[in-house]
Amino acid sequence: MDRVAAPMRTNVESFVRLIQELFVASGKALTVYGAVLMEPFQVDRDAVRSVLVVERVDLPQLRRLSDRGAKLGKLGFTAPLVMTPVHIRTSLDTFPLELMEIQQQHVTLFGADHFNDLTFDAAHIRLECERELKRALIVLRQGLLGSAGRERLVALMEKDAADDLVRTLRGLLWLKGQKDFKVPTEVITAIETLTIRKLPGIRTAFHSSTTLGWTEFDALYRDVEALGEIVNGW
Repeated sequence: MDRVAAPMRTNVESFVRLIQELFVASGKALTVYGAVLMEPFQVDRDAVRSVLVVERVDLPQLRRLSDRGAKLGKLGFTAPLVMTPVHIRTSLDTFPLELMEIQQQHVTLFGADHFNDLTFDAAHIRLECERELKRALIVLRQGLLGSAGRERLVALMEKDAADDLVRTLRGLLWLKGQKDFKVPTEVITAIETLTIRKLPGIRTAFHSSTTLGWTEFDALYRDVEALGEIVNGW
């Protein structure tokens, strides 16, 4: 628990007790990952992300947990990923970026660690990077159309896109041999060095204090478009 960011330790301890109470023997392990293991933890931006490993998926149990969802959300938690050991092992080719993100920075609070020993195929990583960059462009285009000119919605979409892109950028670094964990700002800098291209749109969108609008959206879109072309070249 000493790896958990200080402002969230009490909440995380309560979450562990809740999971053990609701899932009893079927809850095999609980792992937290990402921002909650970094200092400083930004309460206004960051959230506690976790993986609950269960023996088998039991919908009534998940429904009982969902009843606590509103309260957990206010305490800074997102809904945990719920996976079985088999699901983890068979997802290495379909969701390698998500599993790699967990592996790079995680702590298992109880049960066996199901992520330390995972291995990934470079072809699977590259394919998901390409797919995620193309998906990001589609999401940005559709989001822009759906915003109906409301800049507040455009700003929210930019921040969501930036958060998702960091995972993909980590995958690009992994493909080039940089497999150690880096915080998001370090990831962006490393990608700029690797691709010999500045990424002002991604960098600006990631900073929560920045006011975002059309100019920033355009820069973000162009960054993603350029990265997609680079990965296609790889």
